[in-house]
Amino acid sequence: MKQHSTNYYNTLITVAEDCKTKEAIAPPAKEGKLTVANLQYDMLMENSGDMTSDDLIFNVHAIRKDFIEQELETERTNFYSKGQACLRTSPLAKTYGWAIYHNAEGKIKLLDPNTDEYKRLMEDDRIKKIPAMKSRK
Repeated sequence: MKQHSTNYYNTLITVAEDCKTKEAIAPPAKEGKLTVANLQYDMLMENSGDMTSDDLIFNVHAIRKDFIEQELETERTNFYSKGQACLRTSPLAKTYGWAIYHNAEGKIKLLDPNTDEYKRLMEDDRIKKIPAMKSRK
């Protein structure tokens, strides 16, 4: 079975052009249920630079579907047997003002666009820059 991937390498996903916030903010908690934005933000803050895009996207999916440990390997194979949306569609980059950096190994971390690290990556010709998807067409 063919396996698809959402991973990028040496790539910076920049904040969406139509993002309403001018600074990176934590997604607000909604009563009763964590949103995709909350889950992605929490995982990336706790594991910055330790997971790939594929890891993050599947882990959020697994939590929302309430998979048990024994199902994870099979469910991940099934999940990536079809193409999945990459982090260019993440609400963190579309709505909450975060950039997402993928290093040479595909490991990801959130970056506030107002930091020196972000500015350095923007000036680095070895890093591919792609914008997050717009919220509106």
